[in-house]
Amino acid sequence: MKVKFWGVRGSIATPGKFTVRYGGNTSCTEVHLDDGNLIIFDAGTGIRDLGNKLSESNKRIRAYILITHPHWDHIQGFPFFRPAFVEGNEITIVGPEARGVSLAKLIAEQMNKVYFPVKLSELQAKINFIPLKEDSIKVFDAKLDSFFVNHPGFTLGYRLSFRKKSLVYISDNEPYSRETARLFTNGEPDVLKLFESYGGDPNNRVVDLIRGSDVLIHDSTYTPEQYSDHIGWGHSHYLYTLRMAAEAGVKKLCLFHYDPVLDDDAIDEIVKRCKKEMKKMKYTFELSAAREGEEFQF
Repeated sequence: MKVKFWGVRGSIATPGKFTVRYGGNTSCTEVHLDDGNLIIFDAGTGIRDLGNKLSESNKRIRAYILITHPHWDHIQGFPFFRPAFVEGNEITIVGPEARGVSLAKLIAEQMNKVYFPVKLSELQAKINFIPLKEDSIKVFDAKLDSFFVNHPGFTLGYRLSFRKKSLVYISDNEPYSRETARLFTNGEPDVLKLFESYGGDPNNRVVDLIRGSDVLIHDSTYTPEQYSDHIGWGHSHYLYTLRMAAEAGVKKLCLFHYDPVLDDDAIDEIVKRCKKEMKKMKYTFELSAAREGEEFQF
């Protein structure tokens, strides 16, 4: 698989001179399977630049967009995705639904004429929708497993497997602690029950789902100091993310979904702290702090 990051920020886009090196766009990751087929994780503001690049080829585009959840920072770039405006292209949007709200409506509502000049129904490309819960489906010739994570609303993590390689993408996920579970007031009861009923440490539920993956892209929104003031907001701190990667035995970890207040220098400092922690704990996986424009293949 070939991976490229087009947006690595969480919550809101943060353009400016202090976010040049890691980038200011919100979540969007491009993955090309070894057979060339295109899969896109999330449609934050980064998908606009991806769409512009894809349109330069003047080729018919057939792609899957895997939405983790419909918070603004994960869907707000879709109305500016140029391939969606071109007849002959085919885009399949995959993701969770909300209670009583279909996936198609979740995407269409942000293109309501009150908010945007072009409606979803006016796009020229063929747009398909596949709603998911905890499922296993075929995406092109790859296997896609979806599973709920601890984040307000129904939010999915994805495991993509193709030709004995696997990539896990978890953009938003909070450590689950039975001591602080009362603070997860915006969590979906059905999802919280999945964690609460899991034997032993509830976080092992996610560890078991990502175990042995070649690449893990995981929410690293906060520093541990920040997290203490944001319990229940649905995001991880980097120490938790490191532990998850180590316990799951992944080969490469990409820190992702940085808080808007973390500028480039702050992320550099986080990387230093992570490497120090890895040395202390004897973690052996490869570490990367995702940055806009970064590409790698595995």
